[in-house]
Amino acid sequence: MTYKKYSVLMSVYKNEKPEFLRTSIESMINQSLKPNEIVIVKDGRLSDDLDYVIDNYKTQYPDQFNIIPLEKNVGLGKALDKGLIECRNELVARMDSDDISLPNRCEKQVKVFESDRGVSIVGTNIDEFYDEPSNIVSSRVVPTKQEDIEKFIKRRSPFNHPTVMFKKTDVIQCGGYGKLRRKQDLDLFSRMINKGCKASNINESLLLFRSNEDNFKRRKSWSYCISYIKAQFTIWKRGHCNVIDLLYVVLGQMVMFLSPMWMLKWISSNYLRKT
Repeated sequence: MTYKKYSVLMSVYKNEKPEFLRTSIESMINQSLKPNEIVIVKDGRLSDDLDYVIDNYKTQYPDQFNIIPLEKNVGLGKALDKGLIECRNELVARMDSDDISLPNRCEKQVKVFESDRGVSIVGTNIDEFYDEPSNIVSSRVVPTKQEDIEKFIKRRSPFNHPTVMFKKTDVIQCGGYGKLRRKQDLDLFSRMINKGCKASNINESLLLFRSNEDNFKRRKSWSYCISYIKAQFTIWKRGHCNVIDLLYVVLGQMVMFLSPMWMLKWISSNYLRKT
């Protein structure tokens, strides 16, 4: 069996910018190995401009785009679970509605699945940019080997969520994105790794991640702090990390929340990212 076909899974909600969504979709349409399906979940009612962008692509590519409208906003995890069920291919590439995939991203990921049929999930590094894709400010580099991924996930996500390609059946068998409102990707990845799913990351930045000052504000918010701690507590209750790992995350998130903005940026650039 060869993996020549794959689906793209995206979720869109009302506050996103139409021009970013268009750029994101274009980056997937123009992959060197093109997807034969792009599934877009409308997570609640969207603006007219967002609807126009989505409807335009559906008109241009009626057989390639599958649009799933939800009556109300249910959050990223639940929206992705609904979209995942609709994907007709075994391989599914995640994509966020404001990022940009490099043209060879999916081709390189598919090659990993073809070279090792036991792999369940493959991610990549990311380059983060401000305003324009040429203005790269940092990179998030993740571990590539299984043993390093298993160690890394006890305290931080070993995947950049918008970059992952995974097997649909393995994600569903592991419970999908689950019930958490935030950090549901970390929870899913933990369940997959601890159920024996084989994983890897390509040691290249194959996605451009749109970042700005608001990203730091979100990471410093109380809601983000609590969400991360709740996700880690859930992982700890399953026995997927020890109490030291849990305390490390709790203290780390509290430091991030209480630190002034300049210190948060210093921590990020010196310990969490490569500049």
